[in-house]
Amino acid sequence: MAKILLVEDNEMNRDMLSRRLVRKGFEVVMAVDGGEAVHMAESEQPDLILMDMSLPVVDGWEATRQVKASATTGHIPIIALTAHAMSGDKEKALGAGCNDYDTKPIEMSRLLEKIEALLPPS
Repeated sequence: MAKILLVEDNEMNRDMLSRRLVRKGFEVVMAVDGGEAVHMAESEQPDLILMDMSLPVVDGWEATRQVKASATTGHIPIIALTAHAMSGDKEKALGAGCNDYDTKPIEMSRLLEKIEALLPPS
């Protein structure tokens, strides 16, 4: 069972998305800000991170850079999640080190395809 670190500060979004991922067979651990995300990436060693970009304490852009810069977490694929689907956001997310990008509101089938594409074959 793949472990996903869900980084989301909005409780409703976190609850809804985590329940849907658990129903799909994933183990889900959660962080509510970018600082906690960096710490949990180290301690939990998830198979994949879903990173909200608009976070308190440390934003998703900086948290992604820190995770990717670490020798112990740099290999973990990260999918950026953002409600700000502005021109250039995808490039900015990929430039920060994200492996893929998805927009909110989450379309579950599309997100699952992206997750499956980045997870190592079981």
